[in-house]
Amino acid sequence: MIATTEATGPARRDRRQALLPPFVAWLIANLITWLVAAASVSGDGSEVPYWSTQSRRRWDSEHYLSIARTGYELFRCRERYPEFPDVLCGNVAWFPGYPMGIRALSATGLSFEESAVVLTEASLLGMFAVLWWLLGARLTWATGLTLAIGTVFPGGVYFHAVFPIATGTLALLVCVLGVKRGSWGLAAAGGSVATACHLVGAVAAGMLLLSVFFAWRADAWPVRCAKAGASAALAACGVLWAKWLMWRATGRWDAYEVIQASSYGQGGLRQPFAEMGKAYDFPFKDWYTPKGHLPWLVEHGLTAHRSQLWLNTAFVLLVVAGAAVRLVRNRRIDAAEWAALLLTVAIFLLPFFAGAEMSWYRNHAQMFVGLVLVGKMSRWIQVPLLLVCAVQYALLASMFFAGVLV
Repeated sequence: MIATTEATGPARRDRRQALLPPFVAWLIANLITWLVAAASVSGDGSEVPYWSTQSRRRWDSEHYLSIARTGYELFRCRERYPEFPDVLCGNVAWFPGYPMGIRALSATGLSFEESAVVLTEASLLGMFAVLWWLLGARLTWATGLTLAIGTVFPGGVYFHAVFPIATGTLALLVCVLGVKRGSWGLAAAGGSVATACHLVGAVAAGMLLLSVFFAWRADAWPVRCAKAGASAALAACGVLWAKWLMWRATGRWDAYEVIQASSYGQGGLRQPFAEMGKAYDFPFKDWYTPKGHLPWLVEHGLTAHRSQLWLNTAFVLLVVAGAAVRLVRNRRIDAAEWAALLLTVAIFLLPFFAGAEMSWYRNHAQMFVGLVLVGKMSRWIQVPLLLVCAVQYALLASMFFAGVLV
């Protein structure tokens, strides 16, 4: 009995130590974001807005909160706002996964705004934990640097905001974990939550369909096809659930498509290079510049979306190149690396095919899954990447806290 107790002691310490790095990474991510928020506030040194729920809300946040409170609605804008153009208004352009999570948390007595922030931060902690497990849950220079890059990941300020970005990214990582473990049920669950949170999450269904070529290798081909097809189909059910909720509230199966076309001029495929140009040239600085004295960080960060696009492009090329090098050297990469590679490339491309010229930078934050491959790279690559990401994180986050980004 004594021997058993002595044996379990070190095991418990090892488990605690295994959980410590992702928790520390989460704390550091919040500390860095708080410091950027403090450096982005002009005025008399009043309360740092990072600690308020209001500071984490932007345009789309109000739609997510309204879905959590009262569900979906669709109406002609002029019915309520006579000065508006005769287009459709409502909140059916946003997916329900994140708002339903907010509604569930609000049952604890928290306000909807507080529930949204708690869900976001819990999702970010989960992101670090799942990434840590995917990296092997062992602290080395490579895994430590990878977590450090995650704390300042490009666009990562939206991991702290009232948006579904952190929740959707966590779901994508769970999907990758399911592929790694050979659990098609876990992969399907992660994929379905990802698709229910955001349109970008639909890339999970495509990745799972292609997983027949690189995953489930212990099974015969018919079983591999069944697992890939079933997991992809279940992942796609997140979209079907979203459309069912919209239909129940509005009576229209095409509510999402109709409001996108009517109010936002979106629908169908776009020419991606033309959309990249529009995204790069979008005049955030002219569109909205804070009044009064601008802190140094805000003044120099008003066009940070341009350097963000260059960095995001470099990141996806780095991930592809890293996978190619490992494939040539080892003649194979494992299932989790294939899954992360496909998701990273698809997440980068999807906003430009869909025409998201004002939101691509937050959608691209879900390329966080690409850190699965970054964790296998040399320190000579990881350290410069960390430094560049840290600078860019500060610039884009300053745009966010100054109210320039949407």
